Amino acid sequence: MTIHVRPDRQRAAAADAAVLDPRSLVSALRPFTKVNTGRSIGELAVTLVPFFALVLAMLVAVSSGYVLALVLVPVAGLLLLRTFIIQHDCGHGAFLGTRTGNDALGRALGVLTFTPYDCWRRSHALHHATTGNLDARGFGDVDTLTVREFRSRGPVRRVLYRIYRHPIFLFGFGPAYLFVLRHRLPIGLMREGKRYWISALATNLATGGVLAGLMVLFGIAATVLVVVPTLLFAATTGVWLFYVQHQFERAHWNGGEEWSFHEAALHGSSHLDLPQPLRWFTGNIGIHHVHHLASRIPFYRLPDVLAAYPQLRDLNRLTIGATFKPMTLALWDEDQRRLVSFRKAIGTSS
Repeated sequence: MTIHVRPDRQRAAAADAAVLDPRSLVSALRPFTKVNTGRSIGELAVTLVPFFALVLAMLVAVSSGYVLALVLVPVAGLLLLRTFIIQHDCGHGAFLGTRTGNDALGRALGVLTFTPYDCWRRSHALHHATTGNLDARGFGDVDTLTVREFRSRGPVRRVLYRIYRHPIFLFGFGPAYLFVLRHRLPIGLMREGKRYWISALATNLATGGVLAGLMVLFGIAATVLVVVPTLLFAATTGVWLFYVQHQFERAHWNGGEEWSFHEAALHGSSHLDLPQPLRWFTGNIGIHHVHHLASRIPFYRLPDVLAAYPQLRDLNRLTIGATFKPMTLALWDEDQRRLVSFRKAIGTSS
């Protein structure tokens, strides 16, 4: 007897199997990696045109004494964040159809985001290649100790780690340090060749030239009052996004032969389910588990993946309200296989 299965049920069954097997899911998601150049250019235009218009309006208003124009900083900051997401896709070769085009656009956008493209692309590639690997921490991620490692440290190093992991440090000092200071030099890549020095210094020169021009046209005070808050708002929001994408209770960490790229990519990254318009401003980067598994999918196609594979919607899903608890988590408990707070780690100390 021949049993006929409806096509929609076949697709559902295939989706279930693929979701259970990250390797199979990578193959299944390959059609979503196709770049739509027209769509990409449109996404770039609807990001940069309002960003430039808004910043220009703010500069004119503030230089004329209308300081209330600074209430627009959050919107400008979110548009700058979206610009960074486009630069991010360029680094993955997921925005334009050619490597040359992606690199050229990525470097140009790096002038606006204060981020040297080649340096960032290299460190971010290392982050993708080692995410969730206890033996390869420290590449473009938030430093995370295991409970055993923390207990084995001396008092001074424990205090320093506590300070580093405190939300005020991570989301206060951290974004300013990262985008204003750290990106000015190829930190971590200084011995990797002149390419990264050129990337950092060329970006510095180009960004400095833009700032100098704005200061000539609108004055130093107006330029600082508009550019600095906008950059810091974008940077802080970006750091928050990056944090909750990998720092959540049921994250996925392993070491040695137990570590698997595909398992870590899918299960070690969250799905930050943001409401609109935040989903638009953040370029769907909240669908981070899919992005880590198939990083060449353009950001505007990530929602299509959730539509095709609805099982992925609830995997590691976080809402905005659920992002507060992860900020209290700081140590990976290898026995419980979850991130825990300092209080929890001390409470279970033997």
